[in-house]
Amino acid sequence: MEVAQADPLVYSIFLIFTGAALMATLALYARQSLLVAYVLLGMLFGPSGLDLVSDPELVKGISGIGIVFLLFLLGLDLPLGKLLHLVGKTTWVTGFSSLLFAGLGFGVGRLFGHDLLGSLLIGLASMFSSTIIGLKLLPTTVLHHKHTGEIIVSILLLQDLIAILILLWLEFLGGESLSTARMVLLASALPGLLLMAWLLERYVLRVLIQRFDTIQEYIFLLAIGWCLGLAELAGVLGLSHEIGAFIAGVALAASPIAMFIAESLKPLRDFFLIIFFFALGAGLDLGVLGGVLWPAAVLALVLMLAKPPVFAWLLTRAGETAGRSREIGVRLGQISEFSLLIAVLALERGVVEAEVSYLIQVATMFTFMVSSYIVVMRYPTPIAVSDRLRRN
Repeated sequence: MEVAQADPLVYSIFLIFTGAALMATLALYARQSLLVAYVLLGMLFGPSGLDLVSDPELVKGISGIGIVFLLFLLGLDLPLGKLLHLVGKTTWVTGFSSLLFAGLGFGVGRLFGHDLLGSLLIGLASMFSSTIIGLKLLPTTVLHHKHTGEIIVSILLLQDLIAILILLWLEFLGGESLSTARMVLLASALPGLLLMAWLLERYVLRVLIQRFDTIQEYIFLLAIGWCLGLAELAGVLGLSHEIGAFIAGVALAASPIAMFIAESLKPLRDFFLIIFFFALGAGLDLGVLGGVLWPAAVLALVLMLAKPPVFAWLLTRAGETAGRSREIGVRLGQISEFSLLIAVLALERGVVEAEVSYLIQVATMFTFMVSSYIVVMRYPTPIAVSDRLRRN
């Protein structure tokens, strides 16, 4: 009697989430970011490890939905009024620090012999701090951290907007050619998509939401359809799905139920983000990693030493207290998941070689691990070491 073969997709999902639950447990005991656990699990189960995932390309395709939802939720949190307020509040801090960190990253890239474009990408990826780590390790029940959280969110959101522009730039660089026709097409696609999103939101979505806002299941489905629909339309127009999802979020940001939509979609976003970080680890060629460990360690060390004091100095100059400024600097002392996305997209578009992309990814993982450990050892977090620091 033959044993029925397990469905490859079901088997992969089983491996990812059962393994993720076990690795997450170990990560929490070790006071580490859960993102690190998911990437390490991917490296273990992927083709370069135990090769347990039979169809890594399928998993990689599914994982992209997590980034689409991440960008959609980011857009939902950016109504125009809030965006203008943030720009006026932390533009100087974010802009100056981003330029400085980009310069440091570029210098490390050149130090290890990478060309101008590769070094530039390393520099651009070095600008950002992790939105997920910064917010996940921030208490929400303490008065001190309400203002601290507002500053961190302000800086992170402005950084994320810069990341969106870099993703758009990579779209121009990628593809079969840099012909004038292609550049004109992409340049016209963005304002066209913005106009279409505004018209559909104003004359279709707004009417439907006002008519059926009491039916939560419908609003949930409408939000998913809107997000994925704009993402797919952006892909058809030659832009990335992530850009389309971000525009979809911004278009809905002024809606009175934007917060409900954001809260409803977070579990779905987390589901696909787990798959994304697993796929990221599974896609790493362990044979190539050996050549980038040393430069990645140097890049991670330089940025972790530079970011906390730079942020602390800038925030103190902006009028914040020394203690709060130092804490924010430590909480923002890592590289970002958007840096991972930039590295992956640049590699997929053929903008840089695999060595540059892997260098950014490995350096980001190093900073995730070290930064998370430092934060939970020194400051209040939901997973802090002592009861005195453990706050939800």
